[in-house]
Amino acid sequence: MAEVSLGTVSRVLNNHNSVKPAIRKKVLEAIDQLGFKPDAIAQSMRVGSTRTIGCILRDLTIPPLMAFISAAHDTLDAAGFSLLISNTEGREERERTLLSSLSRRRIDGIIFGNYTPIVGEFRDFLLELNVPIVLFDRNEASFDAVIVDHRAGVFQATKSLLELGHRRIALITGDQHLYLARERLQGYQEAFAEMGLSPDPTLLSSKSFLASAAYDVATDMLQRPEPPTAILAGGMDMLSGVLRAVHDRGLRIPEDISVIGAANSDLAELHSPPIAMIDWDYAKVGRLAATLLLDRINGTAESEARHVIVPTHYIARPSIGAPRAAEPAKPKPKSAKPKKDTAAVV
Repeated sequence: MAEVSLGTVSRVLNNHNSVKPAIRKKVLEAIDQLGFKPDAIAQSMRVGSTRTIGCILRDLTIPPLMAFISAAHDTLDAAGFSLLISNTEGREERERTLLSSLSRRRIDGIIFGNYTPIVGEFRDFLLELNVPIVLFDRNEASFDAVIVDHRAGVFQATKSLLELGHRRIALITGDQHLYLARERLQGYQEAFAEMGLSPDPTLLSSKSFLASAAYDVATDMLQRPEPPTAILAGGMDMLSGVLRAVHDRGLRIPEDISVIGAANSDLAELHSPPIAMIDWDYAKVGRLAATLLLDRINGTAESEARHVIVPTHYIARPSIGAPRAAEPAKPKPKSAKPKKDTAAVV
């Protein structure tokens, strides 16, 4: 940012009189913008480490992420590292800005839940940062990663609906350029294939992870002449949108429609009836991500990128039942759609 050498920075921090006032001012302004304290910078120049790890995620408002962050923090703290957390709100340009900023701060490593696909120029950009990176729930061959087995969880959930007699099962999930969304779709398709069946492609939606988008998609599906008899919502925010759409159509769960969520949440547990879910251990994911990163920083990791798979399990709850013919419910007056969405982490 100041475009000067480390030696010049050192002389500024030590009040050396050989530094011109204009250069001194430029360096001090850069230090202030980056949020560094002089002792942290001095340590980084002496030992090449700030003992700080960056964590960049898409949406910090998702409650279960607190277990992930807390476990990662505790693991890193025990090793003498602090954790700096940043929120991208699912904005690609913000990801680049934060990554560049952390690199300039001489960060020791990054836990990264990216939104931007890691291909081509962006992949090269990450590699050129020359900072150890562990991906959170993303699968890319060049980087260490902790990956949740979404495919297996959605396979189990979809199969349970098929075994109950459902055939018109809607899958509402997010952007297919994200690994987790593709894996959920794959699990859904594999469950149909195992039963010798094919899903209705008009009941698949992969537009967005936002609640408002899920509401619009579910509303459209439910008012069709042949609506789905079950909906699998591929994320926490999407589940809230689906439930609102079901409510606005005057439908009962599970009498008129079965609902499953692809990520556990308090909403699912506290809803009446409780919503069947796909669950995994967020704290375990956080511990593993921190451990992989520490191994890489300490030089004890294998040279090849390591991918650790965290299992999912399907939790059956009273929101699912066998499909049956029913009188079309009269829609209730629509309640207001959620006014504000934030980009979801799933």
